Amino acid sequence: MLAKEELQKLILDIESDRVERTISTGDTDKFAEAICAFSNDMGDHKQPGFLLLGVQDKTCKLSGLKATDKIMKDISAIRSDGNILPQPAMTVYKISFEEGDVIVVEVMPAHFPPVRYKGTIWIRIGPRRAIANETEERMLIEKRKSNAKTFDELPCLDATIDDLNINMFKMNYLPKAVSRDTLENDKRNIKFQLASLRFYDLRFDCPTNAGILMFGNNVRYFFREAYVQYVKFEGDAVFTNILVDTQFSGDMISIVNDLNKFVGYNIIKKRPVPVSTLFEENVFNFSEWALREFLANSIIHRSYEINSPIRFYQFNNRIEIINPGSLYGNARPENFPNVSDYRNSILAESMRVMGFVNRFNRGIATAQEELVKNGNEPATFDLKTFGVFGVSVKEKNIENIPVDYHSQAIANRLNDESGLINDDNGRLNDDNGRINDDNGRLNDESGRIRIENLPEIEKIVFRFIKNNDSIGVKTICNLANIPYRSATRHLSKLKEKGLIEYIGSKKSGGYRITSINENNTDFIR
Repeated sequence: MLAKEELQKLILDIESDRVERTISTGDTDKFAEAICAFSNDMGDHKQPGFLLLGVQDKTCKLSGLKATDKIMKDISAIRSDGNILPQPAMTVYKISFEEGDVIVVEVMPAHFPPVRYKGTIWIRIGPRRAIANETEERMLIEKRKSNAKTFDELPCLDATIDDLNINMFKMNYLPKAVSRDTLENDKRNIKFQLASLRFYDLRFDCPTNAGILMFGNNVRYFFREAYVQYVKFEGDAVFTNILVDTQFSGDMISIVNDLNKFVGYNIIKKRPVPVSTLFEENVFNFSEWALREFLANSIIHRSYEINSPIRFYQFNNRIEIINPGSLYGNARPENFPNVSDYRNSILAESMRVMGFVNRFNRGIATAQEELVKNGNEPATFDLKTFGVFGVSVKEKNIENIPVDYHSQAIANRLNDESGLINDDNGRLNDDNGRINDDNGRLNDESGRIRIENLPEIEKIVFRFIKNNDSIGVKTICNLANIPYRSATRHLSKLKEKGLIEYIGSKKSGGYRITSINENNTDFIR
């Protein structure tokens, strides 16, 4: 902010290309063009330019302006109305004299010129304003390249160290990013520690954009659209009824953690399906790993300069994730996903440090492999729609998965038309309740049961009990790799057939072969 004496010198300096004077208070086009020109800093002064309202251009005398709140707000609004891109860094304030007020618009040189107002590049040529020609535009582009940094490396000029969650940085990030020995010997203050990992800009004494996005206390104050919008639709299109509508916002670590939990608890559905008489296998509607990878990538690679959130849409047959910002740098539709490039390189590295994304630039390929492994179709990508990157994953139907014959027999043990009970192998018991063997012949005339004629799962459980006297249910579950309910069901069947008995207390007891069968386990009564 200028002192009154400094302002008086600028008012009288009619040769400077860093000053523009006007008595107008309502010509916003004129003001915006001047702001654009100062931002481009064609003279490469690396110092701010000044638009002075309330000063006559030719005589350098004050016009007697009375600076009202409305005038100040209207001028300040020029910064963020979307007509000047990239947005200028500027401050607006007034300095009062006896002859009237002077409204000072102080404009910092842009780090990434050219700056355009409504698509036109304005520059200062000596004391006047002009439109840049082709050569001047090329010079500004070259300046941009010399200063080039990714968006997340840029200083967040409106922020201070107090806008960061320092505890999160120290407790959650530093131990994963830096070795223990290095941390113990690091006696630097917190600003230098942040700066060493590119979360703080020492030159401007403020956090970088990456610092705010990763550890900001109020991220959306600086980046209003930095959130994920989840919507669940009843049907397969956006015009169907909305069932759930929620947002995930905050620092990036919290967003990713919350999304991972949400996907696991609310998106992923599982169903146990028997794959044999011994084993059950869970089948899932989506690969949880793949969805997490796609969501993390959308947060890392989105453009935070576009005023749109990430859209996370769930339809009745698919998931769609759409993030602002199309393919970046060397990545092109024709080489995707084999070639990758980073719009936000610091954020990408930070997410790898936290273990949220693939470490070897194979995230998309690995996600596709996980989808196929889960039984989903490979994801499809929208690479052509301007300004966005989209991924769509079809849901796997887990309600109509066929069950094999033996598993069906275990799950649905039914009487046949004659009223005789089918055993788990599909063989009929005879009228006396004796089990037929595999060839349809009855067990021996004494009514004894052959071990080999037991259902496979009961045969295996019986053998475990034979080899482990007083064995408990949990041990049987672990040995046979079957759920607790399945184990107790098969144990009950063996007890009903008089093959095993339970001994001891409910807490510490176990199963053993009945004493009458201890020495005769090929034929069992």
